[in-house]
Amino acid sequence: MAALLNALVAKGVLAPTEANAIRNAAPEAEFQLLVEALSRKGILSAADLTAANPEPQPAAAAAAPQPENESMSSPLSVSEAQPQQTTPQTPRPSRVAGELPPPPAGVVTAVTPVRVFPVDAPKSGALAGIKAGPITLAPYGFIKATVVHDSSDPDGDDFPFPGIWLNAGGNSTFNTGPTEDPEVHVKARSTRFGMNFEWPDVSKKITLTGKIEGDFEGNFSEVDNRDVTSIRNNEPQLRLAFVRMDYHASDATDLFFVGGQDWTLFGSGALMNIVETTFNGAFWGNIYTRSPQLRVGFIQTLEKSRHVNLEGQFGVMMPSSGEILKLGTTGLAGQLGQGEREGADSDRPEYEGRVALSYQVDRATGVAPAQIALAGFHARRTSIVPNSSYASCAGGANVLDCSLQSAFPNGFQSSSTLWGGQIVAQVPTRWFTLTATAYKGGDLRFYLGGQLSTFATDTGGLTGVSTEYLTADGGPLAAAGAAVLGCTAALVTGACPAGSVVVAPERPIRSFGGFVQLGLPLSRWFNADPKGHNAGWQLHLTVGKDQVVDRDENNPGFTANANVLSPLPLLMGKSAIGTLYYKLNNWATFGFEQSIYATRLVDHLTLYTIAGSPSNEWQDHRTEFGPIFTF
Repeated sequence: MAALLNALVAKGVLAPTEANAIRNAAPEAEFQLLVEALSRKGILSAADLTAANPEPQPAAAAAAPQPENESMSSPLSVSEAQPQQTTPQTPRPSRVAGELPPPPAGVVTAVTPVRVFPVDAPKSGALAGIKAGPITLAPYGFIKATVVHDSSDPDGDDFPFPGIWLNAGGNSTFNTGPTEDPEVHVKARSTRFGMNFEWPDVSKKITLTGKIEGDFEGNFSEVDNRDVTSIRNNEPQLRLAFVRMDYHASDATDLFFVGGQDWTLFGSGALMNIVETTFNGAFWGNIYTRSPQLRVGFIQTLEKSRHVNLEGQFGVMMPSSGEILKLGTTGLAGQLGQGEREGADSDRPEYEGRVALSYQVDRATGVAPAQIALAGFHARRTSIVPNSSYASCAGGANVLDCSLQSAFPNGFQSSSTLWGGQIVAQVPTRWFTLTATAYKGGDLRFYLGGQLSTFATDTGGLTGVSTEYLTADGGPLAAAGAAVLGCTAALVTGACPAGSVVVAPERPIRSFGGFVQLGLPLSRWFNADPKGHNAGWQLHLTVGKDQVVDRDENNPGFTANANVLSPLPLLMGKSAIGTLYYKLNNWATFGFEQSIYATRLVDHLTLYTIAGSPSNEWQDHRTEFGPIFTF
């Protein structure tokens, strides 16, 4: 049997962990487990099974059920999962397409890090679910209900929001009143739903898969029949919608194409495994987003026994710069202008790349491969100032304005870059799982970094700087610089000399940060029975930080009239999170989370008034508890 298993692993028929599961089973169950594994892969038919196993084998039947790939999954990791089953009557728990198969029943799995990109390429026929003609459909998702207490929540949200307090009202002076403004929320809108797809193809070398996913994290609806109770009527919104084509060039090489809305290559390579998934550590060290895209890549297997895979990806994404709808007076115009138009007006897509190496550091049963990855992106945003935004120069009443505008009689464009780099390391072992990520970039607000700032207008060294011009996309926009003109030479009789008028450069606000998370498989430490109710205890300890580069916060060239709203006075966000999961069974999990979210202002500025006391830092001590039911 051992020689046969080694041969099947060498040919790629069985994964190493599948072979280990069979080796570790009772001797009388080994044959039956091998037959079932080959059946799941479509190598043996029903007739073959009848011939191979004409009589029932009770011992094998008892060993056949296998627990989920993750002994404790966060809602995010479950959301990326695909069901697996041995027969239509025996549904299997979810797991990520292309990831390692479930471990044997005799061991509690180690902590599996959250990964939105598969380590292995999906294989044809691997998706089990509902047949709709030739297409396989596999629904998944979770129902999540939690109760939350925040020690300070001036913004009124049911998730932690950086200390800019956008919802505090028109009379807000960053003052919490007589208390720290504690709040209690009960929420169910984190509930998520999705569907995985697989389409057949005439070639066995091609696998066609897809996904559509949504949640109820949108704003409240406004309708007459529910106006009074609108706070509970959350709108469903799209999260993911993409198709993927894999070409299996050889046993070791897979080439793939992805089109649609998926996770971005930059920022999303490692995510916090925490209970609070509405903001999921955004602006506190966990950068990520999802975006419409087209991307290509490869997965090269370098060594099978230790699961050594090299992955490379490149994509073009929707060009965009983040926006803040609730800040300022531009409303929807600001949302469309800066969130959508400024990227599109750059007349180029956003470019992203990622390279990752996976490796089985710990070869113990039920331990996922480790992974290290590098990712980066580069993009551009552009604002357009039409000449209709100019002040009238009839008769030359304003000498300075007329000299500036005469240099650009048809209007002008102002522009800035967006860029970033990230390194990710995820190291699962039988004793602990360590996840660490670090990033640095400019204008990272779309990726939920940079403390909400985006770009500033650099007027350093310029004379005769104009007033802010209204842009075609609705600007000046929230938490950003403005489009202005200036002179590179001294004024002559109040006007800019000919040839000295320039568009003031716009600079991305730079920031850096990351997080470290330690996952502890408590049940595995104490050799819990994987079939019992104590098999799903896990503890996660997380610290994160997102900080603006101090030089950009204090740049003397960013203090002119073009930067009334940028940079924002937020210097850094810090988070410390402790999460305890108890998994009752493969479908029911309870999570308890105690966390501290803090926002610190620049240069010891005491902008906040917390419970009557001036402060440079605002903190929210947050407690969240509730069940998560997956399907």
